[in-house]
Amino acid sequence: MVMVLLLVPSCSPETYSLEETIDKSDINIEVTQDLQANPGGNKIKLKNLTSDIIPYWKYVDGNGNELGHSNKGEDEVTFPFAGKYTIYFTAYTQGGAVDAAPVTVNVTQNDETFFSDERWNLLTNGVNGKTWVLYMTAPLEFIGKPASYQNIAVSGHGWWPNLSDISWAGLENKDWGEVTFDLNGGYNVTVKQTDPTAGSTVKTTKTGTFNFNLTTGSTNDRISFNGGTEMLHPNSASYFSSGFSFTNVQIVELTETTLAFIAIRADGDYLIYHLVVKP
Repeated sequence: MVMVLLLVPSCSPETYSLEETIDKSDINIEVTQDLQANPGGNKIKLKNLTSDIIPYWKYVDGNGNELGHSNKGEDEVTFPFAGKYTIYFTAYTQGGAVDAAPVTVNVTQNDETFFSDERWNLLTNGVNGKTWVLYMTAPLEFIGKPASYQNIAVSGHGWWPNLSDISWAGLENKDWGEVTFDLNGGYNVTVKQTDPTAGSTVKTTKTGTFNFNLTTGSTNDRISFNGGTEMLHPNSASYFSSGFSFTNVQIVELTETTLAFIAIRADGDYLIYHLVVKP
């Protein structure tokens, strides 16, 4: 009779620990203004010199309004308006996040050449501001998903039915609110958004700032919203793709009286929402 003994090695729990975070004093960044190229100091160069970290920049104006953020190792931002701005930097390490001491820069004069592109005036009407509302006569345009899609001027229009023809789309015919852009001392935006719940007329008003990123030929012009604001829109969040955000939208048409942006529905189809200047 042969007896087989199975030897089972004893096990002890493995111990894991987070990597140590770096010390705040070890963070090395550069925030510089080229006063020779731009006497007002409007252009700010950001550079991370700290190794083995993921960088995160955030910049705010003198009132604490967030103007934007970046996770690039090197970047450049422009502040067209005179005033004091604060640059925040966070180093993300395997052991956690470490904040550097904030850096304050002083911009001494406005640089209106930054707004020389006519698209700024089309969107904002400068310091006076411009208010946009959803065009409820024919608010939606349905398009396919060609990889080359850029904007209406390049690719043409899709299927643009009247509201009465698309009741199945769940778009209620009501006052959805308004969005106002202006350049009165900053990139200001105010959004009055109507609750998408059927029958609701409750509006929520939020104010913040925006960035208008322009591209050659308007092939990928974008508006990004800061401070908790979003582009004016209908429908509930579940109607749209989880990967789509109304805090950063692609503009596909912009004229003196029309503003259109592209959205992605939950089933993956592309939609264009059309806004017009408030009467």
